[in-house]
Amino acid sequence: MMKEKVIRFMQGRYGAYGADSLTKFLMVAGLAVMFLSSAFRGREVSLVCYAFGWAAIIYCYFRLFSKNVTKRYAENQAFLTRTSTIRSFFQKQKSMWQQRRIYHIYKCPGCRQKIRIPRGKGKVEIRCPRCSATFIRKS
Repeated sequence: MMKEKVIRFMQGRYGAYGADSLTKFLMVAGLAVMFLSSAFRGREVSLVCYAFGWAAIIYCYFRLFSKNVTKRYAENQAFLTRTSTIRSFFQKQKSMWQQRRIYHIYKCPGCRQKIRIPRGKGKVEIRCPRCSATFIRKS
């Protein structure tokens, strides 16, 4: 019965299908800033951080309960385009760490191109696909 009331309340609202990237970022940033404000206890910076943290969390919930879906969607898209370079950098780093169990990743001494070599093959001669430089490394 309570679940049905919540479902009826959330119908037509932006957060009905869960939080988007901007909402998640606002929630984490707000909580982190509020946590940081406790480190500056007794200073004016603490009050500013605490207020900013609450403002971020309140805006996060405003976005979730908003019925203006098109505007909230546009805000999220703008956030995603502005943060795409940062997010792609961390995705590449995560991918490289996952591949390090199976592969060695070397940089070509000539052009700095990253080259992936399977582990456990002993000493191998590597030819760079970009500049055709050759070098020997242990895999």
